[in-house]
Amino acid sequence: MDVLAYIAEAFSIALSPMGILALILSVFVGLLFGMLPGLTSTMAVALLTGLTYNFSGPLAILSLLAIYIGAISGGNQSAILLNIPGTPASAATAMEGHPLAKKGKAGLAIFVATGSSFFGTLISIICVAFFTPILTKFALKFMSHEMFLLAVFGIVICGNLTSNGDPLKGWISGFIGLLMSQVGLETIYSYKRFTFGNMNLSAGISLLPVMIGIFGFPEVIRAISSKKTEMVTNSKYSIKEGLSILGRNWFNILRSGLLGMSMGAIPGVGEDTGGWISYWAEKKRSKTPELWGKGCIDGVCSAEAGNNAAIGGAIIPVLSLAIPGSTSAAVLLAAFWMHGYRPGPMLMSDTPEFLYYVIIFMSLASCIMWVLAMGISKFSVKVLSVDAKILMPIVFICCVIGSFVVSNRLFDIKLMFVFGLLGIAMSYMHFPGAPFLLGIILGNTADENLRRALILHDGNLGIFFTRPISIFFMLLIAYLIISQTKVYSNLMNRRRLAKKK
Repeated sequence: MDVLAYIAEAFSIALSPMGILALILSVFVGLLFGMLPGLTSTMAVALLTGLTYNFSGPLAILSLLAIYIGAISGGNQSAILLNIPGTPASAATAMEGHPLAKKGKAGLAIFVATGSSFFGTLISIICVAFFTPILTKFALKFMSHEMFLLAVFGIVICGNLTSNGDPLKGWISGFIGLLMSQVGLETIYSYKRFTFGNMNLSAGISLLPVMIGIFGFPEVIRAISSKKTEMVTNSKYSIKEGLSILGRNWFNILRSGLLGMSMGAIPGVGEDTGGWISYWAEKKRSKTPELWGKGCIDGVCSAEAGNNAAIGGAIIPVLSLAIPGSTSAAVLLAAFWMHGYRPGPMLMSDTPEFLYYVIIFMSLASCIMWVLAMGISKFSVKVLSVDAKILMPIVFICCVIGSFVVSNRLFDIKLMFVFGLLGIAMSYMHFPGAPFLLGIILGNTADENLRRALILHDGNLGIFFTRPISIFFMLLIAYLIISQTKVYSNLMNRRRLAKKK
């Protein structure tokens, strides 16, 4: 009876006039933050936290969860239309979404991406409700050296997926990004590394200037410098067609949702890794791998279901252990505390209604997100009809503003230019940018956990061979590397020929 009362109370808050207004406005602002390069979900939640200071606790939580869901979902539109992920979580979506836009299927890609986002979020909400204790216990089993292997695993996967047949370039790109993440104060002894006396580098390299430079600059320069502007047109699509694609991909969305949720539940991994691993899993299962990278809509489904399912996954450790699963979840945790809620082991005894608030608010925000995102796409898809030489300078200005507003530092704009030049060079030499970005995202996680593990075990590398989890990840990483060698491909070809005979 208490559970039903809590659910009814949550619905009464969300469906009140103020609740509906907060839902719509928060999701809409979140979508805008997600669509604009440089304005991330973390920034959206952080900015709204201050604005909700005088709100009642439940209404504030409703607004914060709504803007979080909207921001993660909105990133797919700029990824599909411009090949510039609005948030790092949408980087995998750009791999298939932008080629579809070039084929005139931007509207269909956005519809499918938004639908996958909706179902991925719902899957994660179900897991929040029923599987929080189990998944939290599993995530806690990861020791420091296993977190290091998980970070390496993410970089290797990303390198394999984005290399266009040359995985070595993908791995080089990823590990250069990992090395770049070492700039600044290291997290154990706070010792400055590679700062060269520059105080601005003491805090490390900001993620947003890197993301904007690596992904935004090549697109801007390529569009402006091209002699002949390639106009991308958008063909009409039917809702029935989009729903049939979602129906055909039901197992893809379910698996991607569970994978993304699992990645989100591991502290420090986040939505971007959830999207990439879901994308990889579907690509490995696909019977037409040759279509991937050229506009395979199944890849859009997997990436969007995975990164949105990580939202619920990231909230699982927040609710049960007060440990954020991502940077956005960390800001959410601070907001929960500010509004009088104390996530952690005592949550269900102190404020048992809070879990049901989160479940109901996230469910309603997901429904509003799908409706609003499709409404916005009717206007955002018109970006395709604008001459790129007119559009790209506007995108460039947004990139500069996005780099600046995070920390209000001119230095971040300079960083954006530096990494923009690096992005152009990488594009010219056909080095993928996504592994580089993921290397910077996971770099601190890899560094901190490896060094902590070695300190705790007096530098003994034998710890990597003492637990099943670490052995599993090492074997998986080895397989991913070996499977890209010529020896392995020749062996597989011989087996296929033998089976045909």
